[in-house]
Amino acid sequence: MRFDDDLKETIRGRLATFDICCRTEGHGLKRAAVAITVVARDENDAYGKPGDAAFLLTRRASKLRAHAGQLALPGGRIDAGETPQQAALRELEEEVGLSLDASNVLGTLDDYPTRSGYLIAPVVVWSPRAAAVSPNPDEVEHLYRIPLSELRRPESPEIFSIPESDRPVIRLPTPMVNGHINAPTAALLYQFREVALEGRATRVEHFDQPVWAWR
Repeated sequence: MRFDDDLKETIRGRLATFDICCRTEGHGLKRAAVAITVVARDENDAYGKPGDAAFLLTRRASKLRAHAGQLALPGGRIDAGETPQQAALRELEEEVGLSLDASNVLGTLDDYPTRSGYLIAPVVVWSPRAAAVSPNPDEVEHLYRIPLSELRRPESPEIFSIPESDRPVIRLPTPMVNGHINAPTAALLYQFREVALEGRATRVEHFDQPVWAWR
């Protein structure tokens, strides 16, 4: 998928017409936001083609107290007085050094409740081609630029059952991370694919996470 204005406006338009399902009251969950950030592919990356669009994915630093070493989208807790969009942009700058503003926000997707006690608001952000990134080593062990085409792999998503839950678990295979992207990140990216890239109104709240991600 080409990183160009046509893609940008396609994503913006599809998010604008998507009927968001948000849950902000009465669930006892801590509010959080993540940035699904569309960027140009790194020209030095072996995956994808020059001019491809990609998204940013981090591997969390191993010394973090929560979810150390896991693959995640840039994001974190929503501070008092912040909107999800403001929190996602702040966390994007704090984690990967990418400084953007509200004009770069294309839209949002459904809030997703996690087993670890968070209600995540996914915010879709467009990064200018020349924007620089500088990952914070205290928070990010590795920063990936995953081509959007990886979300369209024929075998993706993988949906399966586990004995600990009556809900199906979702994960996205990609060799770029030597394995899989697991939920909750997989659920958010799958909805991004369905809504923003394919134009299909798809819900993902019913998808569960692997047991090791419940903590």
